[in-house]
Amino acid sequence: MNKTTLNPLAKLIGIWKGNTGIDLAPKPEEDENNPYYEILTIKPVDIAIENAEEQELTAVEYHQVVREKSNDKVSHSETGHWIWDKDNNMIMNGFSIPRGVCVLATGELKAVDDQLTFSVFADGNNDHGGIVQSAFMQKKANTKSFKRTFEIKGNTLSYTQETVVDIYGKVFSHIDENVLTKEG
Repeated sequence: MNKTTLNPLAKLIGIWKGNTGIDLAPKPEEDENNPYYEILTIKPVDIAIENAEEQELTAVEYHQVVREKSNDKVSHSETGHWIWDKDNNMIMNGFSIPRGVCVLATGELKAVDDQLTFSVFADGNNDHGGIVQSAFMQKKANTKSFKRTFEIKGNTLSYTQETVVDIYGKVFSHIDENVLTKEG
């Protein structure tokens, strides 16, 4: 039996689509609010994950593709994992984007009735995760912190995330929100 079916991450597995996304993005002159749609594909990781013969983890892998409604252009592509440490009730979200940025954000999983909430956070001072970025990104669009909350109830997944970025001579809260529905 696949370990993923024995834990809360199993609720994530599938293809999720949403077309009500809002992206508040920094620009040099005037910040933009870009409506978007996306596809989020989540698959099980079919291996037992063990660290130092002490820690057992379960994971799912995902790929997120976001397109702007105005021109159908891909504005964001993200590949990563959601990882669950049952013994410590810790949820981890490790991902990379092809701009030279990688994040490991950590937090808690909460289950109330039939709703799951995953909340994770990372910054440069976080003992439980961190942000790694290329020299170019450190200089031009330095990510200071990242937080994300996923809420899953039935076939609906809603999320909000905030990436604090030092860009264009200012510190900016880049915010993304969407509601997705599981297909099939």
